[in-house]
Amino acid sequence: MGDALARVLVVDDNEVIRQLIAVNLQLEGFEVHTAVDGEDCLARVGEIQPDVITLDIMMPRLDGWVTASRLREDAATRAMRVLLITARAQEDDVRRGQEIGVDAYLTKPFDPTELIRLVRDLASRNRAEQAG
Repeated sequence: MGDALARVLVVDDNEVIRQLIAVNLQLEGFEVHTAVDGEDCLARVGEIQPDVITLDIMMPRLDGWVTASRLREDAATRAMRVLLITARAQEDDVRRGQEIGVDAYLTKPFDPTELIRLVRDLASRNRAEQAG
């Protein structure tokens, strides 16, 4: 895979936050795609084939929990790294995420450098597994 850019799918129903995440990742050199909610994410994930998906929990139609579960249930998307972005990372949330198989959490309001560090870490872990 060489130095191909890691591809990230940013899923958030809030346009301001979606753009904030996308811009921060683009500035770091990631190839960024966006989706407006869980349904949009699931509809497009096959064509985009992201290394990492950032997923807001509170979204209309399909929330982050259901979306993450569907991603894990499908063999085609099971290996994609999922970063849940939540306004409330309580213990129950973390436990629920572990049961689903979420890779990492970020609590709002978040520090962009922390976002970038997590995405980079998940992307490199994903690549290492694919290579190995």
